This record gives sequence, C-alpha cells and structure tokens, in this order.
Amino acid sequence: MTEPNIVPNGVDLAVPMPYFLRDESHYVPTEIARGGWGPSISGHVVGGLLAAAVERAVDDPQLQPARLTVDLPAPTTLEPVEVHTRVQHERRRLRLVEAVLIQHGTAVARGSALFLRRGAQPDGQVWSHPVQMPRLPIEEDGTHPSLFMRTYGWGAGVQNPDPEWADTSGQKYTWLQETRALIDGEPLSAFTRAAMAADVTAAIANWGTNALQFINVDYTLTLSRPPEGPHIGLAALTHYSHDGVATGSAVLLDHKGPVGSGVSIAIAHPGFRPPSADQLAR
Repeated sequence: MTEPNIVPNGVDLAVPMPYFLRDESHYVPTEIARGGWGPSISGHVVGGLLAAAVERAVDDPQLQPARLTVDLPAPTTLEPVEVHTRVQHERRRLRLVEAVLIQHGTAVARGSALFLRRGAQPDGQVWSHPVQMPRLPIEEDGTHPSLFMRTYGWGAGVQNPDPEWADTSGQKYTWLQETRALIDGEPLSAFTRAAMAADVTAAIANWGTNALQFINVDYTLTLSRPPEGPHIGLAALTHYSHDGVATGSAVLLDHKGPVGSGVSIAIAHPGFRPPSADQLAR
C-alpha cells in the first residue's frame, strides 16, 4: 500500500500516464497507480490525492500547509474513488481540514491537514540534528534525469549506486522526483509533491538486513515551508520496533536543505516486492 511504487507488467513507461483520470465526481486510477503490496493503490498516490483535496479547501495564500496525517485503515482498491472534504476548525492563524476517500460507500483512507498563517520569524537559532545528503541526481549539463527514486545505502538491488556512498546496512537516503501527474491535466503543487514523498518514510526508516518487513498503517508529514524544485530528499532518522509494531522517522529536504519531517507507524507484514534498479532509474 505505501512503499515505492511498482510499475505493473505491460505498462509503457514512455507514456506520461497520470495516476488518476477524472470522471465527473470520481477519480479513476490508472494502471500506474498500483502499489507493491497487491492489487491496491500505492500509498504515496493515496496521500497525494488527499493532499490535493485538502489544499483545494484553503483559499488564503498566507495559510501554508504545516502538517498532513494520512490514515490507511483499508486497502484502496484499483477502482473509482470519491473524495469528500470539510473544514473542521478555523481561526485567524490556522485552518484544520479533513479529506476522506470513499469506495462503495466506505471510507478507505483519511487525511487531516493543518494550515498555519505565515508571520515574522523570531531571532536566534535553535539546534537541530545536522543532515548530510548525497548530491542531487543532476547530470553535469544541468539536466534532471527522468527518475522516480534514487536510493543510497540500502544494501540491495533497489538502489542506483553512487561511488561516494557506501552500500551498507546503515542510514538510508533517497532522492525522489515525481515525473507523473497525479490527476490528468493538473500540475503537482509543492505540498502534494511533499505528501507523496513523505509516504516513503516507512520504507526508508524500516528497511533492514532482510529488506522491508513492515507495512505502513499511517504517516504524518510536517513542513516548515513548502519544498522548492522537482527533487525531494529523505534521510532516515529513527527506527524502533517491538512485537511487530514499528515507528520510524525521516528528514525531508529540497535542494536548499531540510523543510520538515515524516513519521510512519507500521506493522509487521513481509511480502513487499521491491522494484528493480532499472525501474527506479526511469
């Protein structure tokens, strides 16, 4: 449901297929929306649809998205989806918005987003853990290769090796570039791009010596500002698990530096089918 997207057999990667098509009040998933845990929509696609919905409910440009929590109580099947949105709470400095994905009359995913009003930045400095990321995956001529994910330090064939970064079982890093439209004909906003990237927190924080053994149940994205540019980076920060329950976190970055964090709650569930390095490089 919520780990790196698997490209189904038979899909032409050269065709710029969006994840959803509009059909009146419904969103119809295309083949590319399928995730890696079975015949259901990938969690990063679900999170992106929820983010796009809550963002449409905020018409004040001074309110910026600061937090999105995505709950995934049931698989979102590869069928048309309805999206219901409502403002739960509104004050001068904040707005709390909820979006729900409905299939066959049942809620299959839910997003709660907090928007905060921008203001003056206080003086002084506050300590934060330093993060060193691999270089941006940009060619020497300045072009951006067409890729969905480039990973570092995963100790598995899912990565595109970089000689400057050891292939170990230690800290994991990822640069993401979403190359497809979420909804046909609609550009990706910075917030939606971040929401789709934050879903990978579960994979980057929970990947171990036996690959990925946990499935995401929910994840939370926090932002101090919207990311800039097409690339979003993640650096694994923590992983703790006991009795099949895991919590993990990662730092989110753009080309200027950290912009927020992702937190994932997951349960033990082996069986994820990782994409090949060739798929991730496209």
